[in-house]
Parts: sequence; structure tokens; C-alpha cells
Amino acid sequence: MATKILVVDDEADLELLIKQKFRRKIREQAYEFLFAGNGQEALERLREHPDVDIVLSDINMPVMDGLTLLGRLPEASPVTKTVMVSAYGDMQNIRAAMNGGAFDFVCKPVDFNDLEVTIEKTAGHVQQLRDTMRAIQENNILKMYVDETVINFMARPGFENKLLASEMIEATVMFVDICGFTSLSETQPPATVVGLLNTYFDQVVREIIDQGGYVDKFMGDAVMAVFRGEYHLDRALDAALAVREKLQGSRQALPSGGEYQPAISIGINTGEMVSGNIGSATLKRLDYTVIGDTVNVSQRLQSAAKENQIVITEAIYQRIKESFQCAPIGELKLKNKELPVMTYEVVA
Repeated sequence: MATKILVVDDEADLELLIKQKFRRKIREQAYEFLFAGNGQEALERLREHPDVDIVLSDINMPVMDGLTLLGRLPEASPVTKTVMVSAYGDMQNIRAAMNGGAFDFVCKPVDFNDLEVTIEKTAGHVQQLRDTMRAIQENNILKMYVDETVINFMARPGFENKLLASEMIEATVMFVDICGFTSLSETQPPATVVGLLNTYFDQVVREIIDQGGYVDKFMGDAVMAVFRGEYHLDRALDAALAVREKLQGSRQALPSGGEYQPAISIGINTGEMVSGNIGSATLKRLDYTVIGDTVNVSQRLQSAAKENQIVITEAIYQRIKESFQCAPIGELKLKNKELPVMTYEVVA
């Protein structure tokens, strides 16, 4: 891609001189030159060509001088760098330009070999800035799709060699399902369904994050969250109660008329589980997640929960009964469990 250079000078013969001196670079499409007679014209060119890499500007010009243009450039084109051109005796203005943010300067009469070196150096700096900005944008986009735990894992030295590594952890898993959303999707426009679901997910996620948990994944109209560290079970239960309260107070008008008030069902389980990258290295499709019986039971408790119920096992109830108000549900037959499991719901 050609380096795009905007030359700003009121000397009419400079354009012809530059085209002659850099004709090979122009022919090879290494350089692309634009021209303006003063600072005001330069700003107009920048609006037309926001991808300009370098501004090569004289200092003394009519209408708008080079120093004024220099002060306007950060707003007009933040990445573009300026090289000032002035007589060697005009050192006071050159110093003012450098203090004002100019990247470099060249003196008149212009030594075109020196100018080419300066252009190459400046273009390299601009490219580094563009690469950095692109990396920041890509990282921000990545954060929309990938859990922060994964991003932190990727930042570790030698993470490529640890892709299939795993560990046994003690944690709490919470599944939150928005009840009745499947039937809603059959009667409402897709944009309405997606908008509502994302709104509710955002409310759920905020409560999870406030209690130090992280979202492992979104599964249709359900959220799987994991809590680790001190008091992970208590924090998960606090998050569940906050989620229920938040969504119970939420009403949304539907395009077809009427309102929709969401209800949720929640299953929570705690214990040991395997944490690691699960998937296919061959396909380069891995999911940083947790697996194991503790996780499976949590999901099955959620499936068994009725609207606005937070369901736990008796083992959890015995651990938290002094801190949370609970009510017995009864024994439930859970998939892959030989014996029925006594369950409770967390009331407050």
C-alpha cells in the first residue's frame, strides 16, 4: 500500500518538483502525493482523504499557516504525522512546530535524499501507530466474544503450548434460564426477540460480575456462570437472588401489543470440577470451560426449577442454611443419578 503524503505549500513549482524527484516512487506506487496551497486547503484534503499518512507542510503560508494547521491536525487526522519545511534561519518557528507536535522537520532548500529518508522514517512510525490501533480495536472486539479469563490465559508466555492443559478446581456453577423465551420467539419478530434476550442477558451478566463471577458461555436463552475464590458459593447465591429481583421488576412492551415480564429458573451446584480448554486442536476450536458431575447437576437442577426458583441440593442447603432462607422442594429424579436427590429452593 502506498504511503499517502499531503504536501502543503504556497509555492506553485513545488508540486512539479516533487513529482519529478519522486517519479520512480510514484510509478512504483510506493508514494502517493496530494497537494494543497495553504492550511485551510489541507484540512479540506484531509476530510476527502482520511488515510493520509504524512503531512509535509511549509510554515509561512497565506490563509492558514503551517503552525495553525499543525494545531488543527490532531482533531482532523489523529494518526497522521507532520514534517515541517522551513528555512534554516527560521529556527524559532521550527522549535515552535516541534513543541506543537511535529514529528520532524527539513530545511529549505530541500535535500530530496534527506526528505526521502525522513518520509520513510515517518511512514514507519505511522504504520506502527495504525497497527497498534488495529490491535486495540481487535482486542476490544475479541472481548465481546471471548471471556476475560481466556484473554488473560492467552497473554501468558508460552500459552500455545498450554492449550490442552487442564486443572481441577473448587468452584460454584450457576445456570440461569429465561423461562418461556422459546415460545416468545415463535410469535415476535426476530429483532424483538434478539433485542429482549440481549437486554436480559446484560442484566444477568452485570449481577454475575458484581459478585466476582464470570460468564462461561451463553447457551440459547440460558447463561452458564462460574464463581471461584473465597466464598464462591455465597457469592453465586447472592448473584442469583439479585438476578431474580432485577428481572422480576422488568417489563417490556411488545410490538404486537401487551407486555412481556421475564421469569427465570436457576440451578446452582458447588464442588470440584475440571477446568481447561475443551474441543478439537485439529479444528482449532477450543472452549475454555468447566466440566464434570458438579456442572451437570447444576444444569439439571436448573431444568427442574420452576419459574423464579433457585434450586440447590440438600448438601448445599446444609452449608448455607444459616445465611440464606430456604424452603424444601422434595426429592427429584435427575438424569444419570441412580437415587433421587433432595432439593431446596433459595427464597432470600
